[in-house]
Amino acid sequence: MSNKQDGYLGLDNDQDGGITYYGRAVLDARVFGLIPPDETCAGWNLQRMQALVSQVNAEWDRYGNIPSRLPEDLRAKHEAEYAHQISEARKKGWDPDANLEED
Repeated sequence: MSNKQDGYLGLDNDQDGGITYYGRAVLDARVFGLIPPDETCAGWNLQRMQALVSQVNAEWDRYGNIPSRLPEDLRAKHEAEYAHQISEARKKGWDPDANLEED
């Protein structure tokens, strides 16, 4: 979330190219048809984002939180949404290994 008054910045403006807690919730909500495919959730307040997260979690619970258990149509949407967002995030400098701890 950004400033509490402003709400969520939206998937396109989120840090780490949208590969964040709320960014993934937006992607998953698109996959499950909870929001339109072009909805970024920009300006949504914390309560609205938490409600979306709850809806997404309820959907994931149906499939054991495992993408491979999704029906083929949802699995294809999941793969496409994440492939696109990861590509965009990498263009913006996101490094999936940046937060890993070294032993």
